[in-house]
Amino acid sequence: MTEEPGIPIRRMIACIATSALLWSAQGLGMNLIAANTTQISGALGATTNETMWLVAAYMAPNVSLTMLLTKVRNQFGLRRFTEIGIALFVAVSCLHLFVQDLHAALVVRFLAGVAASPMSTLGFLYMLEAFPQSKKLSWGLSLALTCTTLSAPLARIISPTLLDLGLWHGLYLMEAGVALIAMAAVHRLPLTPIPHTKMLHPLDAVSYPLVATGFGLLAVVMVMGRYEWWLEARWIGICLALSALCIAVAAAIEIHRETPLLNIRWLTSPEILHVAAILLVFRLVLSEQTSGAFGLFQTLGLLNDQSRSLQVVILLASIAGGITCGMLLKPGRDAAFHAVALLCIMAGAFMDGHATSLTRPGQMYLSQALIAFGGMLFLPPAMLTGLMHTLKQGPTFITSFIAVFLFTQSLGGLMGSALFGSFVTLREKFHSARLVEDVVLTDPLVAARVKQLGGAYGHVLTDPALTNAEGIALLAKQATREATVLAYNDAFLAISALAALALAGLVLHLLVARVHRTADAIAS
Repeated sequence: MTEEPGIPIRRMIACIATSALLWSAQGLGMNLIAANTTQISGALGATTNETMWLVAAYMAPNVSLTMLLTKVRNQFGLRRFTEIGIALFVAVSCLHLFVQDLHAALVVRFLAGVAASPMSTLGFLYMLEAFPQSKKLSWGLSLALTCTTLSAPLARIISPTLLDLGLWHGLYLMEAGVALIAMAAVHRLPLTPIPHTKMLHPLDAVSYPLVATGFGLLAVVMVMGRYEWWLEARWIGICLALSALCIAVAAAIEIHRETPLLNIRWLTSPEILHVAAILLVFRLVLSEQTSGAFGLFQTLGLLNDQSRSLQVVILLASIAGGITCGMLLKPGRDAAFHAVALLCIMAGAFMDGHATSLTRPGQMYLSQALIAFGGMLFLPPAMLTGLMHTLKQGPTFITSFIAVFLFTQSLGGLMGSALFGSFVTLREKFHSARLVEDVVLTDPLVAARVKQLGGAYGHVLTDPALTNAEGIALLAKQATREATVLAYNDAFLAISALAALALAGLVLHLLVARVHRTADAIAS
């Protein structure tokens, strides 16, 4: 990473630091709830399912707003966009400190989802600002996307200490502080102005609400579906139907516009569908890390403070992957990057697929490091390919590509977590049935185990029947725990198989492309 003329080293470092601050502020706001659902539910006097509505309220506006803000930024100017965006985020961050119950928290989390959208845009812009033109799509893109992944492990690392300081308010006191520091940095270090361009059109006021409603309802369903269960809650089907209707109506409007918010014909072209499929597969296979490993540890009774060392390993591996991408990324190398990334994720998920109830974070250092490293090798090349296709069409196609990115990454991440969690639930029921069918009290080994477990209550319970009942209850809990571990192993192996299938598809695609090139060369 060498300095080129025109980019002072002090400004380069300042822009990278400001970008990291902006991403940290935005990422902590998004991940602190997801990483501490149990503790926050106690602080707010809510159940776990009720607390998950906080995640849904945040994601509902967040998954689509960046599309509109891209047009707003280009029309009204970067400086005004920056000042208003950071001020709004600071104000909403401070609102968290006055929340005392679940209903107020839901309102504030919805506002936080709105306020976080400009922060992610600013994080990208400041990272790109740090590098000369020749390195914006290598170092700039790689480090910006690396920052997007760091907030999840960072939130788990710092959460235990913040919870000790003041539960919910302790968490968001940190976010408010980081937001204020980022605000000072943004005012001290203005971005290079961009020319104003008329981007907003009257029909955007019709199309965007439809897209936002469709994406928002889909996000809510993806967050809450596995908790309320897909076929049990009637509102889930209603939301899915309304989501499909809104998106379909928006597409019908957009396809006939001269200056569309979303260019439907371009979005359905083979090249963009291929990029979207790659990005979606990436999010699905990475659900092993975001939802799998730490879900397993939670089942085993481990909290964030017991897995801090693993989070540090993931953090360092992600940074290493981002730096590797920055050094080696160039157009045309995406296939090699994707192959190595899929190999890393496949190997890591396969290693995790042999966990037991005695598995601890220290035994997953290598596997989770491989997945984190592979994840950072996957996303920047895929994004570079998509951006190259977009820039060839012109700047008006940027909002359409942002829609692809948001759908595959924000909604794709929620889909991955929903599918992973639902798969684990179904497999846990299967394994529970298999384990319990052979557990009968007439078996001497089972009877001895029940007596041993019930013995723990012998000094407080004098009734043998009650002692025996407690022993049976403890045995049932152990069976459920073992079934859940087996279910997570099945999910890990399924992710490994999906990565292997994607790798086989990539190799086949490359072979077919080579055959076509050879045939064209012979014909010419």
